[in-house]
Amino acid sequence: MSRLSLTVPVLVGAALLTLAGCGDDGGGSAAADGKVAVVASTNVWGSVVRAVGGDEVSVESLIDDAAGDPHAHPDKPEDAAALADADLAVYNGGGYDEFFTKLADSTGADLRRIDAFAVSGLPDGENEHVWYDLPTVRKVADETAAQLAAIDPAHKDVFAANADRFGARLDDLAAKAEQVGRSKPGAKVVATEPVAHYLLEAAGLTDATPAEFSEAVEEETDPPVAAVVRTTDLITDKQVVALVNNAQTETAITDSLTDAAKTAGVPVVTVTETLPEGVTDYVEWMTKQLDALAAALSKA
Repeated sequence: MSRLSLTVPVLVGAALLTLAGCGDDGGGSAAADGKVAVVASTNVWGSVVRAVGGDEVSVESLIDDAAGDPHAHPDKPEDAAALADADLAVYNGGGYDEFFTKLADSTGADLRRIDAFAVSGLPDGENEHVWYDLPTVRKVADETAAQLAAIDPAHKDVFAANADRFGARLDDLAAKAEQVGRSKPGAKVVATEPVAHYLLEAAGLTDATPAEFSEAVEEETDPPVAAVVRTTDLITDKQVVALVNNAQTETAITDSLTDAAKTAGVPVVTVTETLPEGVTDYVEWMTKQLDALAAALSKA
């Protein structure tokens, strides 16, 4: 999945040397500010941790860029340093952010971890984009509260209350997803990549994308020509109500699909893998994507 250009041990060694030279100069460690130091693989999971930890945590997301790609994340000594100094690591798992798990494994530290895919309870091989699965996000929030309480027992009640409030907001979000789907129950959509699979499922929509197309995209290979043709036909023949486009993995093929959708008058719903620029709240992000989906369905 990820492609390490430097060996991880070299990175970790450089990072630990950097830490040794920092001393107690307030360089962002948990000891320096009294907060629990959490490192997340992406800003999506970082936002969930912030919702639960509030002012008692310091969160660093290694991918904090609206265009970031965990499959091609560059090796950074500062990432190793952050993990070496962390109290808790939160990541997606399921093969999605392998750069993070390899780096965490190589620090040699006895690091508390939350693997969202493992927490989800989904079997191996299922769609790994579990940050779009609201029940999984709630499980991760609850597990985060438990882990933070173990690290910082004095604020156990704060973490539990924050997780409950966040969970209530997720319940509202799930209700909104169901409401969006009621206007066109079972309506078909095509997706350039099955990133928002669980959200579409929550809305009761059907992903009609040919399996060969989706599987090739997931494997980062070009889809078979026949699969591309079938996918395009679904759009040009208006057999679907929307094209769901992952803006962070645009290729010549996905561009051709969005062009076909615009020509055919099929709405394009943009989704992303990380929080867009200027957005820090998970629920706000998901709400905007559901609003875009509702707008697309209203035009069908």
